[in-house]
Amino acid sequence: MMDLAVRQGVLETKQFLRSREAVVFSLLFPVMLLVIFAAIFTFEIAPGVEFSQYFIAGMIASGLLSVGFQSLAIQIPIERDRGVLKRLRGTPMPKPVYFAGKVIMVLAIGAAETVLLLVVAALFYDLPLPSSVDKWLTFGWVALLGITACTLCGIAFSSVARTARSAPAVVTPVALLLQFTSGVFFVYTQLPEVMQRIAALFPLKWMCQGMRSVFLPDSFAAQEPAGSWELGRVALVLGGWCILGLVLCLVTFRWTTKRDG
Repeated sequence: MMDLAVRQGVLETKQFLRSREAVVFSLLFPVMLLVIFAAIFTFEIAPGVEFSQYFIAGMIASGLLSVGFQSLAIQIPIERDRGVLKRLRGTPMPKPVYFAGKVIMVLAIGAAETVLLLVVAALFYDLPLPSSVDKWLTFGWVALLGITACTLCGIAFSSVARTARSAPAVVTPVALLLQFTSGVFFVYTQLPEVMQRIAALFPLKWMCQGMRSVFLPDSFAAQEPAGSWELGRVALVLGGWCILGLVLCLVTFRWTTKRDG
């Protein structure tokens, strides 16, 4: 079954790359935002920390949310509406292979997007890359737990949209709301307290915080709400969302539309 999963993953990735809109939105749009925001906001938010450094940490986390949550929550309803899922369910292919293919695609596109952002930020905006093994390990587990949670939540949330046409209208506002309240576009501690509390319930806030611990100096930890990076809590929350996302997938996922029965 592993061989089937890999083949399905390659197929899913090829289909994604053939969609110009998906490629532009998922791969190039975050880079465009980085260029625009870094050009406009050139001030320091703390001694030795420019806004562009803060922003790139949030954009990496936001990019993983876009690839894992947003793209799947829009893509799957389209496949469901077109009858693709119904036909797949009627084939001998094991059902887990379909989901494994989506996961492989998300991991591949998420890795490509992250590398692209890091290259642009390091070459043009003097982003200091992590200089220690510990920092890279933190980057790895935050990215892996974050994209896993986003992927599972994206699959679960794909059942909310009733039709393919309504999927972008249902999913995009949720993603934007999370981005604006989780410390991607604005310094998290400068947001209203009620927004901070709501954002802290969801994975993106903790993904951003984990990424900041990697790319910002340790002295900036004092600017966080708890006065530290809280990496233990980051792991706990993201791990919890992985479990919750899996449960929601098992409970809510639908292979057919309501009109198909």
